[in-house]
Amino acid sequence: MEIRFDEKNLLADLVGKANGVTRAEAERSQSRVLKALKSFRKKSEQGLYGFPHLPFQAAVIRSIEGYAAELSGSYDTVCVVGIGGSALGAWALDCGIRGPHPVQGAFTPQHPRLVILDNVDPSFTAQALASMDARSTLVVVIAKSGGTAETVGTFLIVREWLEQTLGRRKAVRRIAAVTTEGKGDLYALAQAEGYPRFAIPENVGGRFSVLSPVGLVPAALAGINIRKLARGAVAMTHFCWQPDIEQNLALKAALYHWLIWTRKNKTIHVAFPYSNHLWGTAFWFRQLWAESLGKTHDRNGKVVHTGQTPIAALGTTDQHSQVQLYIEGPNDKVLTFWAVNRFSAAGRIPSNRVGQPAFDALAGHSLTELIDAERRATAAALAAAERPNCTITLNRVDEEHLGAFLQMMEFETAFLGELLGIDAFDQPGVELGKNFTYGLIGRKGYEKYLREFQAYEKKRSAIR
Repeated sequence: MEIRFDEKNLLADLVGKANGVTRAEAERSQSRVLKALKSFRKKSEQGLYGFPHLPFQAAVIRSIEGYAAELSGSYDTVCVVGIGGSALGAWALDCGIRGPHPVQGAFTPQHPRLVILDNVDPSFTAQALASMDARSTLVVVIAKSGGTAETVGTFLIVREWLEQTLGRRKAVRRIAAVTTEGKGDLYALAQAEGYPRFAIPENVGGRFSVLSPVGLVPAALAGINIRKLARGAVAMTHFCWQPDIEQNLALKAALYHWLIWTRKNKTIHVAFPYSNHLWGTAFWFRQLWAESLGKTHDRNGKVVHTGQTPIAALGTTDQHSQVQLYIEGPNDKVLTFWAVNRFSAAGRIPSNRVGQPAFDALAGHSLTELIDAERRATAAALAAAERPNCTITLNRVDEEHLGAFLQMMEFETAFLGELLGIDAFDQPGVELGKNFTYGLIGRKGYEKYLREFQAYEKKRSAIR
């Protein structure tokens, strides 16, 4: 497993003092990042935050592998019902290891597909159900709280869809639940109906849960080697606890991203994978960065309104849709390229020439060469325009590298939370919208939020 972080295009030497950091600034900040490392490690060891420990839970991995092996060959579709962190991790793993849709090939019991119901768009849900056969579908319903409105509503539809074809007794055997052990309505329903249950640790939030049963159950059912995912994450975790910043890539990335954000006012962070296999990971990262680092208050209660807006861009595709803005628009962004050294295919371009300059220049080369040249050229063009950027390079996209990469980014996010003095593990801004939703649909105990919403509507209606 080999992952590298190249910060050179974040330096003032290449992008100017107004937009880049100096080595001296980085060196002066090292004591602060080491304090961040020490602070987070103490909280993790106290049990406050659990994601660093997930890859080491061998018994959990064995139980998931056993469940997948027991059902192997009896289904051709895995339907995940979840939202946010309960869906994006599974998508990142499936897209990363088996490839993005629609290029995965025909689905069979030996090569099942993953269908993720992560939105309550009724047309989308109906079309998804129409595309699946209840007799050959496994359903994994995922909700840490056990009561997420979108997940509950969609699951009730999917459950009825299964029962209408299979009958209630057989439908129960096609459902698994991933939720908090002993708490919440999903746990109670799963216990009452006899669904297999997999526990989400209480100290692991949804956006940090990809290497818990939240991500691993769908991954294992889809045929991904979850033991190798954990192996890569274990290796990365070892490096992420090191005080040597050259060994600790997560800490080094956190240092430079913190400096470029807070010292050079780069309030937008573009994740720019140059691999379709990492496209799902970019959307997973978007939630991780946004929910973790966008906060009103710091840990002392001071109003700070901190946050860096994450954007997902795909190389080379978005060179033709976004890079014009990044090079000539407001200089308020930092870009992180995700590069891959070795692709699963070279994409050899035929060597025969056709007598046209644009065609003949590429003859005999490969798409591997082209995508690498495109990325390096884009990084150079950005640097020439004094737009800071950096590169994280994976030797290849396989289970070990992907597990390590996901763990690295979770650690980087946690370290940034410590540097900013905020709680990177709560999401109070999300909760009010959820509570208004519960009030609107008439959930008992949320009458207060219904009244608040009605007052808001009254105020809206008074505007002319």
